[in-house]
Amino acid sequence: MRVVIAGGHGKIARLLGQDLARRGDTPVGLIRNPDHAAALTALGAHPVRCDLEHTDVDTVAAHLAGADAVVFAAGAGPGSGAARKDTVDRAAAGLLADAAQTAGVRRYLLVSSMGVDRDPPAGTDDVFVAYLRAKKAAEDDLTGRDLDWTVLRPGRLTDDPPTGRVALAPHVGSGAVPRADVAAVLLALLDEPRTAGVRAELVGGDTGVAEAVTALTR
Repeated sequence: MRVVIAGGHGKIARLLGQDLARRGDTPVGLIRNPDHAAALTALGAHPVRCDLEHTDVDTVAAHLAGADAVVFAAGAGPGSGAARKDTVDRAAAGLLADAAQTAGVRRYLLVSSMGVDRDPPAGTDDVFVAYLRAKKAAEDDLTGRDLDWTVLRPGRLTDDPPTGRVALAPHVGSGAVPRADVAAVLLALLDEPRTAGVRAELVGGDTGVAEAVTALTR
């Protein structure tokens, strides 16, 4: 597969790109900072400079030409304010979806977040509230489109080593999950087209990744 990953230098994106390259697929990482290109190349990914906050649909669509799937793994990141949560986590996800439709790429995986479908507890940081709202808006925009979309909502992300065992379902209890296991689940979702139209939450658990993804199709 040729898979274009938005937010290509992010931790999950790099892990996914590495996994794809190792098995002979072609990962393409969209990056804003050209200084990140060498890191992607070293992992076996193909870096493409494309700032999703400052571009247009046709430009992004050209980068998607020939792709089998796109993955939105971008995010404004720590230290960014509420405004960038909207321009990246919502608007850039929508731009990628517009570009996918223009380029004829039907498969779209969105990395979202647990907690987007319920009110945050009182006292939650305003920027984090903005982040959750942006992710939910991106989900709602995507799920209204004629695309083969899947939404993955990980729990609290860690840099722990992968376990290969997860809890993956439309609703799971709160918890943490290693980024490497998130990447493994994304890879398995790319391989299972029957997960199109599914929103699933993800935390660490007791089920192997392949089995957990297969269960989503039942």
